[in-house]
Amino acid sequence: MRKTIHPLALFTLLTLSACSTVMNNLPGVYSLDIQQGNMISQEIIDQLRPHMTKRQVLYIMGSPMLVDVFHHKRWDYIYSDQPGGKERTQKRVSLFFVNDKLSSIQGDLRPSTLPVKRESNETSIDIPKRKLDKTLWEKITGLFNSSNSETVEVQQSSLDNTDK
Repeated sequence: MRKTIHPLALFTLLTLSACSTVMNNLPGVYSLDIQQGNMISQEIIDQLRPHMTKRQVLYIMGSPMLVDVFHHKRWDYIYSDQPGGKERTQKRVSLFFVNDKLSSIQGDLRPSTLPVKRESNETSIDIPKRKLDKTLWEKITGLFNSSNSETVEVQQSSLDNTDK
């Protein structure tokens, strides 16, 4: 009895430890991409400059993930990404303020010293001016005025002909 328990226990341990490997690599099984926190990238961090106001930082970075009650001058941003069930990556950035102005940045990403050059994806198109005979208001009022004016003109011309 004792000899059969050891191989059975060993077999059970091996199969249970292999379940996660097999389940993660099954073909046709969809794994979700899990993103949590504020999106943090080098492009976003490069937009930050010293002495920016809190409002400007909010516009660029969004609301901080953590504002400590005991440290009002520190904002923490955390971004976690786990693509398709693979290993999770995490980025963390802490911003420090003095007199409501950005003073320093700590964390996984640092702003570059080079100026930010952003090319616009927008294009401008010049639209030619429309050549309209009459405006919409003139057309609407013309429906009422032109019929009256034509009848007045017809009556006036008929009166002129009879006078002669």
